[in-house]
Amino acid sequence: MTLSGPFALCLAALVTLSLLGLPIGHAMIAASILYLFVAGLDMGTAAEQMMNGMYTSYILLAVPLFILSAEIMNSGQLTDRLLQFCNVLVGRFRGGLAQVNVVQSIIFAGMSGSAIADAAGSGKMMQKMMTSDGKYPASFAAALTAASSVIGPIIPPSIPMVIYALVSDASIGYLFLAGVLPGLLMGAVQMALIAATARRRNFPVEKPVPLRQIPGITLRALPAILMPVVLLGGIYSGITTPTEAAAVAAAYALVVSILFYRSVTLREFYRALLVSGRSTAAIGMLIAAALVFNYVVTVENIPHALSAMFKTMQLNAATFMIIVNVLLLVLGCLLEGTTILLIIVPVLIPTAQLLGIDMVYFGVVVVVNIMIGLITPPYGLLLFIMSNIAEVPLRELVREVMPFLAVLIAALAIITLFPDFVLFAPRLFGYQG
Repeated sequence: MTLSGPFALCLAALVTLSLLGLPIGHAMIAASILYLFVAGLDMGTAAEQMMNGMYTSYILLAVPLFILSAEIMNSGQLTDRLLQFCNVLVGRFRGGLAQVNVVQSIIFAGMSGSAIADAAGSGKMMQKMMTSDGKYPASFAAALTAASSVIGPIIPPSIPMVIYALVSDASIGYLFLAGVLPGLLMGAVQMALIAATARRRNFPVEKPVPLRQIPGITLRALPAILMPVVLLGGIYSGITTPTEAAAVAAAYALVVSILFYRSVTLREFYRALLVSGRSTAAIGMLIAAALVFNYVVTVENIPHALSAMFKTMQLNAATFMIIVNVLLLVLGCLLEGTTILLIIVPVLIPTAQLLGIDMVYFGVVVVVNIMIGLITPPYGLLLFIMSNIAEVPLRELVREVMPFLAVLIAALAIITLFPDFVLFAPRLFGYQG
């Protein structure tokens, strides 16, 4: 590895183009082509890497299908009925609506696989419910919605885990299973914080749901709640591959929304297709660009050089994981999560393998770090989204989100220190890691 010559020029071009406002995917492609030109390599390699990487990765088909199912399931009536069901579970406690916010994020996590979809869909409705009649400060509601939304890609399905599987060759099925307990832990620490905050700030208690209404509310929400069962049941019974399960999930979302809830019109379905197409194109551009840039990194032998450097430092697995957590938390303040997954993580994987770190466990720790980065100032994407939705100043939102950030980092510490906690569910289904 050398930090002079073509690679230094490549990095300088990447940083400069990004600072000038060019999308990171385009900047990576341009910088990589510049490297190939200066290094005297065939510039057609850039196109070859993109084509081969995209067309031989059957796993990537799961991404647009999960996005589409989330868009369909985010229809208004579905969200209303799920929120009513969550209110039955936890609404009667002090700060009940805040607790409902976390529980609905846990349930929606089994449908969307995207933190942004959660915040922009059900989170938007929760914001309106929590701030009506001045029940909760708008900044607290927005901070809670942003923090609870990060659970979405931890509990399966998970788009970031699909991308991690692409760069690591880890099993998607076992990655999905490994995310269940960490996702529930992240929800639990947030609910504990809300319980303490509700007493201190005297948040309101919601009116209990009459017992006679509970069976009807549960029955109306049941088809949506069963979606994760259909998805995971297909994967772990061996009936479907994860990609096929994504297609089943999209079809199930469409059937449930049309036949049971009658909440998706032809126009809304067309809108869902358009939104899914745009989101897929944006992710696809990043993946294609990363394939080319990773080729450049491989030519420079950077992963092996980094592994050799860590080896000379005589790090053990625990110390390496602490370094990884600090690095990813810092990068999460500055970079978009998909970029970290596609550019930074592949460089770290060889060292993790050399130290005997399980790739499924490593993937869960990486994804949790990246999700926490979505609410980390100054450039947490969910902070900007919720600031816009709630129409609150960013500084107020950041102040309210800090306690949630602290408990999520505490949950990350538990996940990192106890690999058996992460791998418990996969091992129940035969994982040998």
